[in-house]
Order: sequence, then structure tokens, then C-alpha cells
Amino acid sequence: DLQPEVFDRLLRSGAPDVAKVAGQVARRRPRFVLLAGRGTSDHAAVYAKYLVEVRLGLPAGLVSPSTMTVYGARPDLRDVLFCAVSQSGGSPDLVDSLAAARSAGALTLAVTNNPSSPLAGQAELHVDVRAGTERAVAATKTYTAELLALYLLVEGIRGGDPAGSAAALPRLAADALDRDETVARIAARYRFADRLVTTARGYSYPTAREAALKLMETSYLSAQAFSGADLLHGPMAMVDQVMPVVAIVSGGAGGAAMAPVVWRLRERGADLVVVGGSASSVEADVVLPPVDEVLAPLLEILPLQRLAWHVAVGRGVDPDHPRGLTKITETW
Repeated sequence: DLQPEVFDRLLRSGAPDVAKVAGQVARRRPRFVLLAGRGTSDHAAVYAKYLVEVRLGLPAGLVSPSTMTVYGARPDLRDVLFCAVSQSGGSPDLVDSLAAARSAGALTLAVTNNPSSPLAGQAELHVDVRAGTERAVAATKTYTAELLALYLLVEGIRGGDPAGSAAALPRLAADALDRDETVARIAARYRFADRLVTTARGYSYPTAREAALKLMETSYLSAQAFSGADLLHGPMAMVDQVMPVVAIVSGGAGGAAMAPVVWRLRERGADLVVVGGSASSVEADVVLPPVDEVLAPLLEILPLQRLAWHVAVGRGVDPDHPRGLTKITETW
């Protein structure tokens, strides 16, 4: 399935089920949210952290599963929502940490692409992202489906109409994917690069992290992701005229906060590519259709996934079967 089709399916057939789960969470009135994930799903959890803190006004944190699975910690998790995000739902450390959280009093929720997975079975509540079978090792549609499912969940807890506000996403995603000629030209610049930096702020920060991961796992390129704020605090020193930098600049507050970062990068003569919405204050090389800032990450990652694909193919690498990786990574 193409990603616009996945969005459409989740909005049409999955949204009512997500709304029911959101209602159950809202009735429990959690005072804190803990989010757990690995790899790509960890980046989806970072997106959810922004949603929870900004949209719900609740504190949220990212779990270190090893505190429970390796060190045996059992914190008091009463009034806490523990949300584990996993495409396969099969990683033992996520299953075990969610089970420990449940025994410690947390309301537990799994967000997966596999309703019959061990993680889904261990959780009190489950959200199915309905992405369909993903055959490539590097996750693409399951990532964006996780983002949409988490958006529907958080906005549902707020009591709004998230499916209505996201109704245009399938069309906008198709539009965002229609940038491949531009992306291919950019990828040609990176064919022989050995390192690269991605950067963003706010809701777009998870996009920078996911883009870096995709470039690493498909192209074997050493890519590092930084918050725009963190980039200014020291890593900017390594940026020079041969350092490729991809900056994701959405409209809204996060994009405005990135404007001085882009200015500094240009001042240093960085090999800079900007991916951003047409409403952004910064001129973009890859211009995406206008969308509310909170939904921008669902579109921003699409051309960057294609960028990773083009770079890999240009290097003679099979992006669907990266060396040393399997579809389900088991960690403890």
C-alpha cells in the first residue's frame, strides 16, 4: 500500500476504534504519560511527547526500558499512562517493560501494526495502525501510520474531531510524494558523502531523527540528527562548506525557531537543503503543501524517505535489504 492509501484507511476504518481507546484513556485522567519505543517507533514516540505536552498540557517522558528489564526498577506508576509504540509488537524489552508498568499501576497502551503481537496482548488497550504488511526492513508506511494513529489518539483524548482535521492528509501526502525529481537531484549530491547532519525543532524534530536513521540504515551514511537549538550549542563547529545539512522547517512556531539556525548554517557556507512547508518563513528547496504544524511531520518525512532510497540506489545498495538488519529486532 502507498502511504496516502494507508492514511485513508486509518482515517476511514481505524479512527472510530482509536476514538474508543481515547475515550477510555480520558476517563482514567492520567497525570503523566510515559512513552516507549525503539528505532523508528522511538521517533514516533518523540512526536507523541510533543503532542501530549503541547495539546494535552500533561508532562511526558521517554522510557528507558532497561531500567525495568535490566535493573529491575519498579517505580510507582499510578495515574500514569504507559504507551509502548512498536511496529511488530515483538521486542521482548518493550513487552517486559509494559508488563512491569502495568504491575506498577500504570494504564498500559500498545500502538502496533500487529493486533496479535505479544505487546498488544500484554496491554490493557491497543491501537492498530492498519498499515498493512511492510516487506522492506526499513520502515516507511508503518512510521507515518504510527504518527497518524498517535495524533488521532491524543486529539481524541482532548475531545476534538481529529479525523475531520486530518481528512485532507491522503491528498496532501500524494502531493508531497510528487517531488521525486527534485529529491533525486538532491540525492545525486550525496552519492559520495560519508557524513550528514539533519536538524529541526518542535514537532519536526522527530522528522530529523527519522531521516537520519533512514539514511544510515539504507545508505550506510553516517548521519546525525540534532535539535536546531542543540546544533547551535556546539555541533555547529563541525559544519563547513563540505558538510551536507538537511534542515526541516515547518510553518508555525517550530519553523520560526529554526529560522536563526538556517541563517547560521548559511553564514557558515554549509551544503544546505531545506525541506519545508509553503507557509514557512524560510525558503525551501523541497516545498511541501501547507498543513497545520502539528500534522507537518506526516508529510515532511515522505520526501526524506525518498531521499534515502535515491542515495542508496545511487551507491549501488539495496535499500530494502540493509546489511546486518532484520525486520524484527529483539532487544532485552
